[in-house]
Amino acid sequence: MNTRYFLISKIGILMGVTSMLSFSADAAETTSNTFLSPYTAVYSTVWKKGISLKVEGKQTLSKKDNNLWEFVFSADSMIASLDERSIFYVENNHIIPTKYTYRSTVLGKKKTATLTFNWDKKLVRNDVKNKPWNLAINSNTLDKLSFQLQVRQDLKLGKNDFNYQIADGGYIKNWSFRRESMESINTKLGKVSAIKVIRTDNLDKGKRTSFWFVPKFDYLLVKLEHKEDGESYRLDIDSLK
Repeated sequence: MNTRYFLISKIGILMGVTSMLSFSADAAETTSNTFLSPYTAVYSTVWKKGISLKVEGKQTLSKKDNNLWEFVFSADSMIASLDERSIFYVENNHIIPTKYTYRSTVLGKKKTATLTFNWDKKLVRNDVKNKPWNLAINSNTLDKLSFQLQVRQDLKLGKNDFNYQIADGGYIKNWSFRRESMESINTKLGKVSAIKVIRTDNLDKGKRTSFWFVPKFDYLLVKLEHKEDGESYRLDIDSLK
């Protein structure tokens, strides 16, 4: 696989595994039933495996009509691109996805996937390579992009441990995370206080993924680090509006 395309794919996976603050009594007073605010953030991501490659990614959360939200992550290079989108609504502080789309292009070769959630029948329709089929889901199933907003929302509500079921690749996967320490880190937005969160369901596989979220910026993800088998990925925020 082309290394640039591989990097873009990894960015999408990590942002989906991750695109995821200090919680105190003061914070609790301002985080009742409110959801996250709309925003656009730009990140730089570096992948290292013998060589170092850098790709820019953009993440956008916007409010639509009929109480729907759209969450988008996109990344581009000269020869490859990635676009992931999730449409969802929020009910009792929980994200309810309705549709997830994935589109990538590398050297003119396209790959697409669409997941459509039917909550009345508790099914998700997987449409990949024009071969749709259904998968049974429970009431808390998320897609692999919008779940990172659920992490942020749960941190915003003061939770410390998170377990999610994710519809991905034709399976229901269990992803878990744990809130750790509060750290002061330097970013292009200045020096900020961030809550560190680690993914815990894959530690036995020698993988280590850490995230840093900033309460000051509505628990926005500002930094990510991932390491496995001699490879490393690092994501840092460049701008926010």
